[in-house]
Amino acid sequence: MRFVDKDLLSVQEARILMENAGEARKVLAGFEQERLDRIVVHMAQAAAKHARELAVMSCEETEYGNWQDKYRKNRYICEYLPEKLKTMRFVGIISEDREEKMMKVGVPLGIIAALTPSANPVSTAIYQALIAVKSGNAIVFAPHERAAKTTGRALDILMEAAAEAGLPDGALSCLGTVTRQGTEELIGHPAVSLVIGTGVPEMTEAAKAAGKPFIYGGTVGSPAFIERTADIPRAVKAIVASRNFDYGIVPAAEQYIVADSCIAGEAKREFERNGAYFMSRDEEKQLIGLLCPENGSQDPELVGKPARELARRAGFSVPDTVKVLVSEQKYISDRNPYARALLCPVLVYYIENDWVHACEKCIELLANESHGHTLVIHSKDEEVIRQFALKKPVARMLVNTPAVFGSMGVTTNLFPAMTLGSITAGVGITSDSVSPMNLIYVRNVGYGVREIEDRMVEDAEQRTGRADAAVLNTTRQTAVPEGRDDSLDDELERAMKKLLEWMAEEE
Repeated sequence: MRFVDKDLLSVQEARILMENAGEARKVLAGFEQERLDRIVVHMAQAAAKHARELAVMSCEETEYGNWQDKYRKNRYICEYLPEKLKTMRFVGIISEDREEKMMKVGVPLGIIAALTPSANPVSTAIYQALIAVKSGNAIVFAPHERAAKTTGRALDILMEAAAEAGLPDGALSCLGTVTRQGTEELIGHPAVSLVIGTGVPEMTEAAKAAGKPFIYGGTVGSPAFIERTADIPRAVKAIVASRNFDYGIVPAAEQYIVADSCIAGEAKREFERNGAYFMSRDEEKQLIGLLCPENGSQDPELVGKPARELARRAGFSVPDTVKVLVSEQKYISDRNPYARALLCPVLVYYIENDWVHACEKCIELLANESHGHTLVIHSKDEEVIRQFALKKPVARMLVNTPAVFGSMGVTTNLFPAMTLGSITAGVGITSDSVSPMNLIYVRNVGYGVREIEDRMVEDAEQRTGRADAAVLNTTRQTAVPEGRDDSLDDELERAMKKLLEWMAEEE
């Protein structure tokens, strides 16, 4: 039997895909926005027909989350995103101000290398493929090994539809032989203009080492503050629904609850009414021993599992109605495993005396694990909301809405994104809800609307008053005899000479 070196095969494939993407990029450069839009619509329609199949396939391959919620995410991206993008321009003239005589031209970055996660492989791949094509870029995907078949299937559907609609061969492709070496070859290739690596923390160091602009999503674990003026039943219902969605694997999902002390008791009762189970100390120890054995790293086989299954595996039982498990904690420390990101329907419950202390607690939590991804506040006090908005080191703050659905633009007017940047210092280049705007650069065009001498007169008026400006103005008016057509350089030289003489006199 002949031995095949899978790593070498993956590296070679990555190089070929990049060469093909480079050729496709040249063709894409001639595509107008309207042509790209037709391709995007055709791709989205094709993916929508397979949204359920891909959701089921994702759950079966990765064993993460539940197919029903993945199906909802897939449909949202295939149906809502194209509608949102329909009237938006990212290629060619994207805006024009005739009165100010200015124009902005959108220019694709070139080739995007995209690392898709195992937790949300389909919705992420579809989303990034659509926004790349919308913005005129070629994109090459490196799937997570745990979701390679599902991601490959999703991209096969998209590639077939894109080819039918006229996308050049190589503009959308996927690494078929998936290894770490092949992925590193992909992101480090000289042709790559940008790397997207949200939801793949194990590749963060390699992406940084590649020396490319890098969109990074940070790790999960969003704090949610329930302030004393909040609509508590509504806030709690939102938090439980969000944390239980796809069994807790969406990056923006709440993990930490900070409750104002004067309403903490009421909030706890509401949580229990909505399917939250507050664990005893013994149960907490059993669960964390299951989730984070020995060295504290989370067991990947327990990611995206329902609360009842987590409890059963940990050795205790909960009612069938339980949706999330809750641990009540007082402090944050490196030794407390519950202060770490947990990709499952587990909440950590803190109580603080007032919004000032809650503010400090949220900052600790953001710095500790979430890398400034998302923060939620439930409050009717606009001043408190504004103080949180001004002080929190976070990419997005959501108000009175579930974190998962608010961050994706379902319940907010944020861009409907499945790729969310964070603000981890020295890693990512953006904190945006990533859109086609992040995949282009803008060429600014400005028409001449005044002469250089006019600007000098204005500057002189501001610096020394109208009397001195008049001297310069007189010089400008008399320097060129009537009928003479000297060059702009000559006029500028004389004006500058006079100005320097005036400055010397002032000194």
